[in-house]
Amino acid sequence: LDEVDAPLDDSNTVRYCDLVRKMSQSTQFLFITHNKITMEMAEQLIGVTMQEQGVSRVVAVDIEEAMKLNEDVAA
Repeated sequence: LDEVDAPLDDSNTVRYCDLVRKMSQSTQFLFITHNKITMEMAEQLIGVTMQEQGVSRVVAVDIEEAMKLNEDVAA
């Protein structure tokens, strides 16, 4: 799903996220978004960054693993 949440307001973005969450019980989703609300419901984030002109770098974050790491640091 490529930026399907772009035209949505926050309320409808939450509704969209709820629908994706329900459907993800039986279907895997790959979606592209710049919306923070949508990113927060993901299990994994994968980003592409370009710190140096012409050189792309893939950055992946497993949300559950990041939360555990954060708890360990806070403890």
